[in-house]
Amino acid sequence: MSRTIRIGTRDSELALYQAQLVKQQLENLGHQTQLVPVKSTGDIVLDKPLYELGITGIFTKTLDIAMLNHDIDIAVHSLKDVPTILPKGIVQAAVLKRGNVRDTLVFKHNEEFLGAKDAVIATGSLRRRAQWLNRYPTHKVENLRGNVNSRLQKLEDNEHWNAAIFAAAGIGRIGLRPENAINLHWMIPAPAQGAIMVTALEEDEEIKAICSELNHEETEICTTIEREFLNNLEGGCTAPIGALATIKDDEVHFEGVLLSKDGSKKIEVKRSEKLGKHQKIAQYCADYILERGGKRLMDSIKHSDVKTKIYSTKTLTDGQLQLFHENIAVDSSDFVKISLNRIKPQVVRKPIQNVVITSKNAVEALLHNFSAPELQFENIYCVGRRTKQLIENRIGPVKHAEKNAKKLAEYLVEYMEGTEVTYFCSDIRLDGLPSILEDNNISVVEVEAYQTKLDAIKLPKTVEGVMFYSPSTVQSYRQENNAELIAFCIGETTAKEAKKHFKDIRVAKVPTIESVIELVNEHYI
Repeated sequence: MSRTIRIGTRDSELALYQAQLVKQQLENLGHQTQLVPVKSTGDIVLDKPLYELGITGIFTKTLDIAMLNHDIDIAVHSLKDVPTILPKGIVQAAVLKRGNVRDTLVFKHNEEFLGAKDAVIATGSLRRRAQWLNRYPTHKVENLRGNVNSRLQKLEDNEHWNAAIFAAAGIGRIGLRPENAINLHWMIPAPAQGAIMVTALEEDEEIKAICSELNHEETEICTTIEREFLNNLEGGCTAPIGALATIKDDEVHFEGVLLSKDGSKKIEVKRSEKLGKHQKIAQYCADYILERGGKRLMDSIKHSDVKTKIYSTKTLTDGQLQLFHENIAVDSSDFVKISLNRIKPQVVRKPIQNVVITSKNAVEALLHNFSAPELQFENIYCVGRRTKQLIENRIGPVKHAEKNAKKLAEYLVEYMEGTEVTYFCSDIRLDGLPSILEDNNISVVEVEAYQTKLDAIKLPKTVEGVMFYSPSTVQSYRQENNAELIAFCIGETTAKEAKKHFKDIRVAKVPTIESVIELVNEHYI
């Protein structure tokens, strides 16, 4: 194969180690490879909204985007971090032979604290926390996040912590397992813990065929069972769930557990099936737990009384909610309601040379009133990548697009042919596009395509930050709430409005909801 396989990876030490392992195995098979460390969604041009692609994983979404944009050919992940449902167009191409599946306790001095009433254990895992408190209910568990190196350093630096819990495979692979460490054989690991997964584009038959040579069948069978159990049990809710499947003497042995977040309740299951007749073992075990109080337990976890820290002024999808770190409580609703206007037929009866559209709402209003063939627009100018995508999918090609209305107005003054534009807009207009054009002798025919209704609610005092997606959402929020919070803004135009009210303003790297979520996550890391 003359093609160089581009291997996408996060840039942490563990991620790079795992990618190097895949690189070495591919090169041993005679293939040329190149490592491509991918840092942030802010460095990637997005072709599609993440919610359309089904991207949900905090630790995998950056690589998913890079692959769908054809910047990489394969991606290497810790399989336990990968959502059970992959984005559209991406498939599991291989699972490498599994490493140590167990959790490891790294302690500071000795193991005497295990018999003490008071001890402090650090972990950022909900599953590890719940299982530890179930076994040691008088102990205290502190939150610990970061990559393996930083977590080990935090343990060393904190004089109050007795120990911290890590994945044995993670600290082992990069040679950081301390002498003061023991594997926790009683703790059921996360589904697919210790396994490395390779993903590829579904359409790339050549790459999939190559990656299949790396696949370890036994590991694939076991991790598939564990992930199916998780998917059947979890139902979109983050919960303390452990699962482990093993194969011995042509039999598949499975054990799973569901706990309450505080570890006070635990439901376990064990089952064995002959290899080859194991296909329903995950479903059986999930049903077993759900029927024995698991459903009530899952419902209580989903609706646990968590005080909201972040509020979104636009209703978020389930996929978007899953992008937040698990320690961030989020709520959302639409602070702006849109009503599409009736547009008179004579407005589009004759071809229009220059049309300006600054939102998807205007596109929807046009299509609500007319069929695409009726919209005879010679040149369409718009604001925003998603608006451009919608126009080109539903109406026709876009002549030029900019990130905001001011930049588009400046472009039109410089390059537009003709001296008139038709601007399909809202009844509320906060941009200066019409005035910039008219100051430069370009007449603007404004057509009110939709109405914007401000519809905010009073937020609880526990809210620490608010996510804004347009100047209108900021205005709506201020009708009912104070500005003594953090404003997480989708772009500079929204931030400009927020600066009139808020002192602490953060602006997303790219103008997408997912990038605003990433901004929130960065604040809480």
